[in-house]
Amino acid sequence: MSKASAKPASSAIGRARGPRGFGGPVEKAKDKKGTIKRIWRYMEKQKIAIVVSIILVIISTLLNLLVPYMIGVTIDEYIIPKDMEGTIRFLVILAMVYTAAAAFTWLQNFLMVRVSLKTIRSLRQDLYEKFQTLSLRFFDKRTHGDLMSRVTNDIESLNNALSQSVIQIISTVMMVTGVTIAMFLLNWVLAIVSLLVVPLVIFTTKKIITYSSSNFIKRQRDLGELNGFIEEAISGNEVITLFGQEDKNFNKFSLVNERLRHSATAADTVSGFLGPINNFINNLGLALIIGIGALMTVQELATVGVIAAFVNYSRQFFRPINQLSTLLNTFQSAIAGAERVFEIMDETPDLQDQESIITIDTLKGDVKFSNVHFSYETGKPILKNISFEAKVGEKIALVGPTGSGKTTIINLLMRFYEIDSGEIEIDGISIRDYQISKLREKIGIVLQDTFLFSGSILENIRYGRLEANDEEVIEAAKLASAHRFIKHLPDKYDTQVTGNGSNLSQGQRQLLAIARAILADSDILILDEATSSIDTKTEIDIQQGLNRLSEGRTSFVIAHRLKTIENADKILVIHHGELIEAGTHKELLNKRGFYYELYESQFNI
Repeated sequence: MSKASAKPASSAIGRARGPRGFGGPVEKAKDKKGTIKRIWRYMEKQKIAIVVSIILVIISTLLNLLVPYMIGVTIDEYIIPKDMEGTIRFLVILAMVYTAAAAFTWLQNFLMVRVSLKTIRSLRQDLYEKFQTLSLRFFDKRTHGDLMSRVTNDIESLNNALSQSVIQIISTVMMVTGVTIAMFLLNWVLAIVSLLVVPLVIFTTKKIITYSSSNFIKRQRDLGELNGFIEEAISGNEVITLFGQEDKNFNKFSLVNERLRHSATAADTVSGFLGPINNFINNLGLALIIGIGALMTVQELATVGVIAAFVNYSRQFFRPINQLSTLLNTFQSAIAGAERVFEIMDETPDLQDQESIITIDTLKGDVKFSNVHFSYETGKPILKNISFEAKVGEKIALVGPTGSGKTTIINLLMRFYEIDSGEIEIDGISIRDYQISKLREKIGIVLQDTFLFSGSILENIRYGRLEANDEEVIEAAKLASAHRFIKHLPDKYDTQVTGNGSNLSQGQRQLLAIARAILADSDILILDEATSSIDTKTEIDIQQGLNRLSEGRTSFVIAHRLKTIENADKILVIHHGELIEAGTHKELLNKRGFYYELYESQFNI
């Protein structure tokens, strides 16, 4: 496989993992207002539910505002005069008000949870759909763990904020406004006293939120980095164990984990100051109300009931302000996560269908490379002036040292990347003119590194052509020589595949991949060292099946074992990204050039 120098990190076609490393670049602070507007564009699709929630908030707020006033009236009109009957009657009414307020609060929370979940569902679908449009070049630059973190942790952080925080912020604003009005109506002097500490609360909250914002962004980034490391470590656990790198891997994990601890500590510690500081300020305000209220009561400027009402209103005033501080912290984390999600959604795919595209039902299989140049990174060419032609039905073999560019040629034929210059044509038409998805549907691939999905063996083979019936799947398995091992499994074709086929041998996984390609019945066939993990006897059977499959189809074979491509119609020898030799097996041996040396090194050791 030509992977080592053909790509910066990994170049297997359709590989399942990204490059090595600890996550992507450090996120910078972005436009928070713009992020909130984008979130609202998802939420506004459910305006009715949001409006109903706001109405319920208004009702529950009014009921909660009524409670302190009723308590004050009860004290002045019934408790102090010792009217037990009136006291009991008012207490029953008070209980009913509490019950109604609780019911409306539950309803508003229920509606907002639904709004939140529907919003998150749409956002997650759009993000996943975006992933489908991005090319391999995008995934080359990021670990899959970091991308998974954006789909899971970052979106879940936003979900928590929307379901718990949005309606509470509205409730807080209404409650604070209502309490302020109620206090001024009861006693304007005590109202002013109650509001004296508000500027101090606002000042401390603003300072702490501003300072903690960058820490929340860094925490989300470090969390994505840790997820990326864990995903890679779990996937590569066998290799880690094989080379005895458990201690080294654990030390690396500890470093990443420690970075997350530092950033999370910085974010949570700074934001954690809000609660204690605001509680102190609130208690200070409460002390002022009780002290001045007591003086006013002695001077008959206020009643005991009014003071009691003010104490309750004061708690209703400062409690939502304290909650608002906590909610703003939650929002800092949610916005940081949303920014990371929108960062992906704002990526411009470097591969897109042109405005006027050609849709195809079938390909003949004429393939032509004309002066193709390509590089994964600017200034570091991988392919240089590659030109060759494959006629319909020909079997083209690509050989050369590891890293010479063989797999890259196949990647370009599949249009996984855009070439720097030159032209690639299929049936005389530039591949840029074809619809990308349709083009790839017509090209079947069997990789050396097989990927299997969770599910049954039957479903994994059927992935090549989803509308195929069971008989067609079994026939493809027989042609690929997979049937002979499948029929001996306890559940045969219903056997469940786990952990990318960890319950199957590498050879068995390749047999399933070959059966999948056979079932796809594609117009062009690509075999990327497809029989490398199969015993010699089985390989002979498979080669016969593949030969039958290749009849009438243009096929490309990447091979290191030159014995398997001796019957190829044309052999292309790639070295350092250049096509240095081309011809049949006999022609190349007679030239006694680079191919001859490769062949001799394998059979005359």
